[in-house]
Amino acid sequence: MTAFFIGDVAIDEYYTADRWPGRADKGMVNELPAEIGGSIANAAVVHAALGGETQFISLLNDSLLSRRLIADLRNNGVGVSHMLTDPAIPESRNLIFLVDGEHIVLTVEMGDQPMWLSFESLEALRQPGFLYTTLYRVRRLRCDTGSGVLAQAALLDDLRKHGRRAIFDLDVGGCRQEDMPYLTGAAVVIFNQVGFRTAFGHDDLSAIGDWMRAAGIEWVVRTLASDGAEASDGSAILRTGGFPVEVVDVTGAGDTFGGTLTWCLTQGQPFAEALDFAVAAASRSVTVHGPRGGKASHDEIRRWRDTRRQV
Repeated sequence: MTAFFIGDVAIDEYYTADRWPGRADKGMVNELPAEIGGSIANAAVVHAALGGETQFISLLNDSLLSRRLIADLRNNGVGVSHMLTDPAIPESRNLIFLVDGEHIVLTVEMGDQPMWLSFESLEALRQPGFLYTTLYRVRRLRCDTGSGVLAQAALLDDLRKHGRRAIFDLDVGGCRQEDMPYLTGAAVVIFNQVGFRTAFGHDDLSAIGDWMRAAGIEWVVRTLASDGAEASDGSAILRTGGFPVEVVDVTGAGDTFGGTLTWCLTQGQPFAEALDFAVAAASRSVTVHGPRGGKASHDEIRRWRDTRRQV
């Protein structure tokens, strides 16, 4: 069963700073080596490293950098046969500043150009499996089927009817009422603490059961940074704690969580087990520098988790 990941892949340019400057302020930064990242691409690489069949779709220009990004995905076991090209869009870059154990990410604006899937890509997506993506991307999806254009929420609904189960990474952005046609029927919707509060105006996961049932959403997950994560199916709540670790770089921790959770669900694991393993993978990832610090085999993560729990 192939999991599709539709989203960003980029070169991550790293800098460290003693503090984040305020408005009209100045500051000094130290440059670190750039690394290939991008939130959804990171999740795809994590999924592939665990042994999952993985396909990635993004829209890039045709530059040397774009070819490098695609080659890196391929070298990490991620399929790229459905990638899209638009020569007019900018280079895909993120500026990441590491300050006091946290990270500030600035992304170069790529625009809202439609992402026109080929009919062959649509047919591949119409097979049963998971689709890991973001609202920003699914709003842009289009496909000319020959008998008409499938687009946006209607396209997502078509995939759902063919057995493609959506996992949305909403991160810090949360969601609004106008996003509900996309989220309806989702298998999992993942927020971090900021995104959850943005969406609902509070921090109470137990208070969104009616919202979930109205939208037919199976699970909502709220990640809690070092405190682990919690999940709701609209009635019961699952909680799993984090691991005390020495933080090296939190970049990609959420991506590791999402890619791992997707792999676990693809393997048919109960949601409680999947949540626990995804938290362990994300906790391990922050002990490694770089956006792909979460890349590891199932055995590596299991051994890391079991060792920490014995302490």
